[in-house]
Amino acid sequence: MQLADVFGGLGRSRFDELLKSISIGSLRTYQVYESFKIHARLSKVNRERLRKAAPKLWERLQHGDEVLARELAHAILICHLPMVVEVLDFLEIAHDGNGFFDKDRAAKQQLQSGWRKRVFDEFRDKHPESLLLLYINHLDREVGAPADPFLGVEAGVTANG
Repeated sequence: MQLADVFGGLGRSRFDELLKSISIGSLRTYQVYESFKIHARLSKVNRERLRKAAPKLWERLQHGDEVLARELAHAILICHLPMVVEVLDFLEIAHDGNGFFDKDRAAKQQLQSGWRKRVFDEFRDKHPESLLLLYINHLDREVGAPADPFLGVEAGVTANG
């Protein structure tokens, strides 16, 4: 699974919602503003330019631009570190207090079968669904090699079961 596939699975309206959640201040604080600006092919990053660039960014993702997908995911998640910390604490994954952890250490052991659904169920009423689904898939990709994006239910499990 590629992150571009995750964005595609989330759909255009969720993508637009995620773009709106980007905080320019957070990008600057974590020193990712310039990198994001370059990979998004914007001369300047602000809410209006992101809104106007959304169709072109979406098109690039639909064509599998994985570099853009990683940069977007990084920018979005940097802006929502409190949620990242909550999820990592829930999963009992050791981190530095800001949501950053050693991927090669114990994280894989914490992610037992069904963890994605457990996280989704625990946090879906506390955080925007689009953001939560992006982070679940991002985390899954960082520590494993999932075959398909998680969009709210595990493969083979219906909403009723």
